[in-house]
Amino acid sequence: MPPLFSSPTDTSVNGFFNVFRYSQRALGLVWETSRWMMFGLALCTLVAGVLPAAGAWVGQLIVDGVVSAMETYRDNSAANLIVTITPVLELVALEALIIALIALAQRGLSAQQSLLRALLGQKVNVMILEKAGTLSLSQFEDSELYDQLTRARREASTRPLALVNKTFGLLQNAISLVSFSVLLVQFSPWALLILVVGALPVFISEAKFSGDAFRLFRRRSPETRMQGYLETVLAREDSIKEVKLFGLEPLFLQRYRDIFNRLFTEDRRLTLRREGWGFLLGLLGTLTFYAAYGWVVIETIAGTITLGQMAMYLMVFKQGQSALSASLTAISGMYEDNLYLSNLYEYLEQPTQQEGGTLKQGALPGDGLRFEDVSFAYPGGKQVLQHISLHLSPGQSLALVGENGSGKTTLIKLLTRLYNPTQGRILLDGSDLRDWETSALRKRVGVIFQDFVRYQLPVGENLGVGDIHAFNDEARWQQAAHNGMADSFIKRMPQGYNTQLGRWFKDGQELSGGQWQKIALSRAYMREEADILVLDEPTAAMDAAAEADVFTRFRQHSRDKMTILISHRFSTVRSADLILVIDQGEIIEHGTHEALLAINGRYAHLFHLQAKGYR
Repeated sequence: MPPLFSSPTDTSVNGFFNVFRYSQRALGLVWETSRWMMFGLALCTLVAGVLPAAGAWVGQLIVDGVVSAMETYRDNSAANLIVTITPVLELVALEALIIALIALAQRGLSAQQSLLRALLGQKVNVMILEKAGTLSLSQFEDSELYDQLTRARREASTRPLALVNKTFGLLQNAISLVSFSVLLVQFSPWALLILVVGALPVFISEAKFSGDAFRLFRRRSPETRMQGYLETVLAREDSIKEVKLFGLEPLFLQRYRDIFNRLFTEDRRLTLRREGWGFLLGLLGTLTFYAAYGWVVIETIAGTITLGQMAMYLMVFKQGQSALSASLTAISGMYEDNLYLSNLYEYLEQPTQQEGGTLKQGALPGDGLRFEDVSFAYPGGKQVLQHISLHLSPGQSLALVGENGSGKTTLIKLLTRLYNPTQGRILLDGSDLRDWETSALRKRVGVIFQDFVRYQLPVGENLGVGDIHAFNDEARWQQAAHNGMADSFIKRMPQGYNTQLGRWFKDGQELSGGQWQKIALSRAYMREEADILVLDEPTAAMDAAAEADVFTRFRQHSRDKMTILISHRFSTVRSADLILVIDQGEIIEHGTHEALLAINGRYAHLFHLQAKGYR
């Protein structure tokens, strides 16, 4: 067999025991979830652990009582049968009571475990989602952290309860073993050694293969994630039209099968090895039991023990072997559960960037927005923005022009503190964005990204997400929809603002690309306190007439606000007070439309190129 114990980082025996540090955390989770159920589990475990030995002892008394009663009745035919068998019947009634209490304890364990499974699964999932809320955008874009999140979500919601159940099961079997040992040691201390020798090899095997299974699970997280992604692409309404149009079903489905076949081959190999070794080593346990069986039979024939004691010892030895085997299996399972719980806590303990900041008002109110020599690069990645400097005052409009990938959207993410600059600083009303309270800063920004989310929610709530404080305010929905020019088609929908959008849920209505953009634009208008309005390709899916109407409305709504517009359409860009031309993260030109045309540079070239297409 391969090496004995395994953990993700330590394959020594010491590493095996170190893994169990998560057991205490799992017990703490259950305690926080329901103290009464924790007490109930402990009580039922105690009852279920002690009573089997008591039942075996009473069973011995019944057998010996029956033998004694038979001898008494045979030797004294005048004896009253009822009087002779009454003590035995009382013992039978006592054993029946014990069996009933054991059944009640087991039902109690089952009921509490079932209820805890739901409560604890919910608690852990909430912990995972709460942690996700503290992660930065750059952390979400880190594939390794995303693998951690995937592993945590797949297994960790069920593992804490499984670990707690095994812990109480181990306690129950340990109590049973102690009580069985008290009875077995009266027969012979060697019987205890035989018990251990029979169960230990299977435990070693299970512990070894539990570690192998965990390392296999951990190593192939990216492949599992790819499998899930292919399922999504092949079964989602927002991707299926392209899949069908380009004939991608056979390609993606074959890739999905290939991944499954690779994973299944690994699973099959591990399963066959695990079960094969388990069978061979399990034979040792069977042989030791029957060796003990023969020993007890010989002692009974020799007259060393009574028939009742023989029945008791055989029952105790068999139940003791089962209890010990179950205990060692529980330890092996706890080891495996601890390994999987390491995924949860590895994710929950992921360091987060402290947002900090307490300011709700800048040091120089009315100064507007300033970028001072701002640069940004992804961790370990390429430089995205370099030495960006600009000043935008209240009432001014700024347009960003450049090729896709030039850094325009990244600049907006820096403004909203989804990223922090790697060099330089951004000021709002004279104070560094890092010093602002995040919620206060984001209240001042209304933004529509080009990859805005199409929420599978009713129309009104799709607008309400723009300002969580007005999430259910229908008057604010209507005003925002009017400003974003979405009210005209919303009024024609079956249930107006209560119409379900998207195809995921019953009676959902799908919108056109242009209508979705108007929903997203209206969402930005929900932020009435916002004095910085950002539109990132807001009209890409609209026709020319709708685009003209949108920007007419936008200019009326944003007279006293700072506005930032990203667009490839120069018909909308040309009216901005300041235009920045960005190329590979750097500002290469800046000025008004007329000034940029006059210098006849990159902006002028792009403008004339686009204008030529309309002639």
